Amino acid sequence: MATYAIGDVQGCHQSLERLLETIRFDPAADRLWFVGDLVNRGPGSADTLRFVIGLGDRAVTILGNHDLHLLTVAEGFARKHRSDTLDEILDAPDREAMLAWLRGCPLMHREGAYAMVHAGLLPQWTLDQALALAAEVQAVLAGPDYRDLLARMYGNQPDAWRDDLAGHDRLRVVINAMTRMRLCTPEGRMEFSHKSGLSGLPEGYLPWFDVRGRRSHGATLVCGHWSALGLYVGDDVVGLDTGCLWGGALSALRLEDRRMFQVPCPALADPAGPQ
Repeated sequence: MATYAIGDVQGCHQSLERLLETIRFDPAADRLWFVGDLVNRGPGSADTLRFVIGLGDRAVTILGNHDLHLLTVAEGFARKHRSDTLDEILDAPDREAMLAWLRGCPLMHREGAYAMVHAGLLPQWTLDQALALAAEVQAVLAGPDYRDLLARMYGNQPDAWRDDLAGHDRLRVVINAMTRMRLCTPEGRMEFSHKSGLSGLPEGYLPWFDVRGRRSHGATLVCGHWSALGLYVGDDVVGLDTGCLWGGALSALRLEDRRMFQVPCPALADPAGPQ
């Protein structure tokens, strides 16, 4: 039995199939962790969703920014982008079942020596605090008032955490950190415009995982989201978005021994486009 954490699939279903063949995935014995962004930009978002849903408890999936974008578009609170490939889900006969399943997914997962989040964690948060905050968001998304959250979710403010935040401001900061953040200040103020690699960082900002004194130590954090960073392997952070959509690779980390597996991917989107 093995557990594999897999980077951003973004609807690249055929690449996912090749990766599972490479690792010789056995659905009767192995488990898969998906770091978010199962859908969008690739040509097989519906097939990807149906496959992962069909795995049942053999898969753990957390939400990424593209998954949340799908939910907001489906409810009419956001417009599709020119490069979106969401119609195959939005027009599908099983649309509502797929959307309901996504709304039930968490923003963060922890198990044993590993924790998983799509983008990152603010430096003030311990792992326990981050898990509790993720659970707050999950409870609303899975509850009867989910449309109200989706309608108010977007925005860059507040751009930092405060313990006294409440209501939608509180939930928005959690969602932004866990699904959108790449950079923050040492004090935890987030920046969302930088989408390239580690050069040319805005003054005063650094990768969230490089903040000294970050309190989310105690488990290895597996994340995705930052395709321009590529594969990143640190002492307690592993970044698995290796740009499958942009002609890079789709990556899987076997958690038991930290062995990496990759398959090359055809370029399905403009690498200069939004990430």
